[in-house]
Amino acid sequence: MIDSPYLIEPGKGVRLDKFPTDDTGDFADKAEARDETEKLLKKLTDLQEVLYAGAEQAVLIVLQAMDAGGKDGTIRSIFSGVNPQGCSVTSFKAPSKNESAHDFLWRIHAGCPARGMIGIFNRSQYESVGVERVRKLVPKDVWSKRYDQINDFEEMLHEEGTTIIKIWLHISKKEQKERLLARLEDKSKHWKFDPGDLDTRKQWDDYMEAYSDALSKCSTKHAPWYVIPADHKWYRNFLVANILVRTMEKMKLKYPQPAPGLDKIKVV
Repeated sequence: MIDSPYLIEPGKGVRLDKFPTDDTGDFADKAEARDETEKLLKKLTDLQEVLYAGAEQAVLIVLQAMDAGGKDGTIRSIFSGVNPQGCSVTSFKAPSKNESAHDFLWRIHAGCPARGMIGIFNRSQYESVGVERVRKLVPKDVWSKRYDQINDFEEMLHEEGTTIIKIWLHISKKEQKERLLARLEDKSKHWKFDPGDLDTRKQWDDYMEAYSDALSKCSTKHAPWYVIPADHKWYRNFLVANILVRTMEKMKLKYPQPAPGLDKIKVV
C-alpha cells in the first residue's frame, strides 16, 4: 500500500490550485491499477464485516468536491460491494425550512453513523464554509466562527468512537467542463445537469479559496483531510480505497466474543 502524500498535515496552509488533479502515481494506466483496486475493495468488505459485527466503533467518510467532481461515482465504485445493512449515505443539499431553523450542525449530527456503521456524507458541514461563504448567504462574522465549531464537533465524534476521513475530490476546471458537457450530450444524464452549476463554475476561484481555507483550518489529527487527484476516475478509486483500508486497519477492529459454550453445542 502507498503512503499518504495526499494527506493535509494539521496546521499546514493549503492552496488547492497548487495540487495536481491528474496524477496517476506509479500506474501507467487504468489496467495496471485494476487488480490492486479490486484487492483493496475486497479488504474493505472484510473490514466492514468486522466493524458491523463488533458495533463498537463507527467510520464517517466526508466527500466534498466541486460540481461533477465525482462524489456519486466514488460512492458507487467503492461501496457497491459492502453490506448495505452496515452502510448509510447522506446527501446534504440546500437546507430545508426545518433544517434552517436549527444550528448549521443539527442536520449533520443527525446523519452521523451509529457504532458498527460506515456513514458516507455526499457534501457535508463544509458547505457552511464553502457555498454559504461564497454566495454570501451568511455574513463573515458567522461563517468565520464555524471552522472552530466544526473542529470541536468532529473532535467530539472522534472521542465517542467515530473515525473520520475527509476527502476532497480535486478536479480541474477543464475536466469539470468535459463532465458537464457529457451530461448535456447524453439524455440519460440530463437529470444530473443543474443549470445552477454554471453559476458556481463562474465563481471557481472563489470556491478554491474558500475550500483551501477549510482544508487548512480543519485538517486535524482526529479528522484529517486528503486532497485526491480526481481527473482520472480509476486512480481516484484506487486512492480512496487505499485510504479507507489503511485507516480501518489501524482501528484494530475485532469480532465480538462468542457466546459461552458454543463448542459444546450440537446441531442435529
